[in-house]
Amino acid sequence: MKITIRYFASLRESLGQSHEELVTEAKNAGQVRDVLLSRGGAYACLSRDRSVRLALNQVMVNEDALIHDNAELAFFPPVTGGEKVSARVLIQTEDFDVSHVLQQLRAGDLRVGATCSFVGTVRDTRMLSGQANDEIVTMELEHYPSMTESAIEAMIDEAHQRFDFYHAQVIHRVGILKPADQIVLVAVSSAHRGESFKTCEFLMDYLKTQAPFWKKETTPEGAKWVDARVSDDAALARWGIQSRNWG
Repeated sequence: MKITIRYFASLRESLGQSHEELVTEAKNAGQVRDVLLSRGGAYACLSRDRSVRLALNQVMVNEDALIHDNAELAFFPPVTGGEKVSARVLIQTEDFDVSHVLQQLRAGDLRVGATCSFVGTVRDTRMLSGQANDEIVTMELEHYPSMTESAIEAMIDEAHQRFDFYHAQVIHRVGILKPADQIVLVAVSSAHRGESFKTCEFLMDYLKTQAPFWKKETTPEGAKWVDARVSDDAALARWGIQSRNWG
């Protein structure tokens, strides 16, 4: 059978390609990984002693997931959380206007008594450490199209099961950003402030670990991909959800 293999972030750079076609008799994702590892060389980046995640047809899976003809199997490092699927989720290179989003979120809905928003921006860690080599010149954000949007949609659906809110909007930028640039907006409306606060915080904790985004920072010493942080996984765990970033 013939399948498509996709690579993201540091794996894409290590292999020098974003995708390839593979004709194989492998039965599951683990066997496909074995086939690739047998090539040696740059494919060592897929080694099982490294943190590599797998997705089959844009759904995260383990190595025992069965492979079928024309499947799409993706390999990527742990996510570091970002096309339009619905009005709730926007992935874009353009900047966003927070005031406009909040106005649209509550427009015409007289039930709304509270809105809460979180905006993440690119910080220059030199300002925190005082070390010149910590200067962030640029940050590049990469995502897995379609899978990223679907993951965020599922995240909002999960939030609706937990909290009493009306509307949510998630906007995440991709591409090359500079210090002070806006990265992400999470906005929520509800009848009372407590539900908006909780929903906004839950969505950000989920977004940081479960949505397929990867960050590369460029400093005076060069560029490097940013590893997933254990503290982000711990933040998600307080909601009773285990991160899928490891293992």
